[in-house]
Amino acid sequence: MFRFYKSMDFDLSFAYLSESFECLCGKRFNLKGTQRFTQRNTKAKNMKIGIISDTHGWIHPRLFEHFKEVDEIWHAGDIGNIQTADILASFKPLRAVYGNVDDAVVRLAYNESLKFKAEETSVWITHIGGTPGHYNIRVKEQLLSNPPAIFICGHSHIAKVMYDKKPGLLYINPGAAGYNGFHKYMTALRLQIDGKVIHDMELIELGERGKVTL
Repeated sequence: MFRFYKSMDFDLSFAYLSESFECLCGKRFNLKGTQRFTQRNTKAKNMKIGIISDTHGWIHPRLFEHFKEVDEIWHAGDIGNIQTADILASFKPLRAVYGNVDDAVVRLAYNESLKFKAEETSVWITHIGGTPGHYNIRVKEQLLSNPPAIFICGHSHIAKVMYDKKPGLLYINPGAAGYNGFHKYMTALRLQIDGKVIHDMELIELGERGKVTL
């Protein structure tokens, strides 16, 4: 099941493809005394996952409402600063990687790539991964020789989900959830995993970047 969720007060038209979709896609939170939460829910059944990327140090206030029922948040890099990661980690268990704009503090806390299993589904998250048919040279060989069930990356600020038949994996780029960048719309994804089954995926439009009041 594939649903496109549109937040109130915003409008967005999507280009529908046969096996993929693609779209060109705050007030700063101060949270003192929080610690990075690294608990993993790998044994949970029917895991609900929120996926974001490219927050660049800013979290849309609506994100907390959209992710209130998820079991984990997965962040595909360009977090922006460690404070942003800590806010997310204090809200829900966070799995994250660093991106090309992240500083040394973020890079000490998170790795460039993250491989794990959610339920019985193998997952690989990295920031710069390219796109199906044009994977980044750093990941291409491994993706083709030993593909995960789900490959998640960011960097492009373009939301794209596609089943890549050649390696046999689900490619996910959630677009950019943050304000900084060239994208017109801020986006995030939700999905559920039950064993090896990935279902109920939703693209969330957080709003039009140029209309946000900082």
